[in-house]
Amino acid sequence: MARRLDVTGADGIRLVAWDFTAEGGLREGAGPGARTPARPPVGIARQPSAPEDRPAAPAPAAPSSVSSAPAAPSSVPSDPSAPADTAPVLLLHGLMGHAGHWAPAARLLAEGPGRHRVIALDQRGHGAAAKPPGGPFTREAYVADAAAVIERLGLAPVTLVGHSMGALTAWQLAAERPDLVDALVICDMRASALGAASQRAWQDWFAGWPAPFPSPEAVHRWFGADDPWVETPNPARGAFFAEVMTERPDGWHPVFDPAQMLTSRETWVHDAHWDSLAQVRCPTLVVRGLDGELGRAEAQEMVRVLPRGAYAEIPDAGHLLHYTHPEAWAEAVAPFLTGALTT
Repeated sequence: MARRLDVTGADGIRLVAWDFTAEGGLREGAGPGARTPARPPVGIARQPSAPEDRPAAPAPAAPSSVSSAPAAPSSVPSDPSAPADTAPVLLLHGLMGHAGHWAPAARLLAEGPGRHRVIALDQRGHGAAAKPPGGPFTREAYVADAAAVIERLGLAPVTLVGHSMGALTAWQLAAERPDLVDALVICDMRASALGAASQRAWQDWFAGWPAPFPSPEAVHRWFGADDPWVETPNPARGAFFAEVMTERPDGWHPVFDPAQMLTSRETWVHDAHWDSLAQVRCPTLVVRGLDGELGRAEAQEMVRVLPRGAYAEIPDAGHLLHYTHPEAWAEAVAPFLTGALTT
């Protein structure tokens, strides 16, 4: 269960946030992570290791009925139903992802002893948020959106939890606006540049998709077994991609624009982000999956660079560690949040 909050970004773009706080939830099926009969169930399975420049499987997309929402108001008040002692947490998904892929982990944080108010954001170009043809899809735009959402939902100072692209947005915002951020969790995101070859590989990968797909089952099969990027059959990968597709008259297409995704990732393909990482002053946890894209040596160097860094590792998990292993992820993150917010 999750409650939808329409909110605008820094330049007036329509964004959508989802409140997973138990007291503010809606009926089952009303928010992200809801399943429709036409879509296959999401399986939870170990994600195999992959080279660091391989496209990671995205999270499930919002139901098609969500994306037709009216324009958002300029601001949304904080939730009056949330307990007074609830510590706010804002979750930022990765590239091609969507707020709903946080659902299992978000509910563990919302219902656990920390009594967190947990909100996940559909960022521009993703999920139910607007996808303006002209963008922008820059680092500055993503960071400004997150700041605007924190201020307009009355969350500051907030704990920011980001995965992949969302983690980069989170630490850049923490560096630029320390007044907005109490603590930070970085999930499987590198500080080093990936290199131009990575962007060319993604361009070729997108071009090779046999879209439109005739059915969700075809999406599931292709991304889980037939995609040349797949080293071994991976049902979880297929399920993730099936959930990020939407139906059109000619078949099933991604809910995002691949060209916008390529534009969004350009700045961490060509640029390193160690300088901004070193400027983060709040307590920060760097979490990686044992088979994820962030290597152990780089993760530990990130912890060293951070003024108040800590490290956690999820055994048997891959890039989508919080989705495939939500319980283990929550066990690693929840104690950090409790300590960071009480010291």
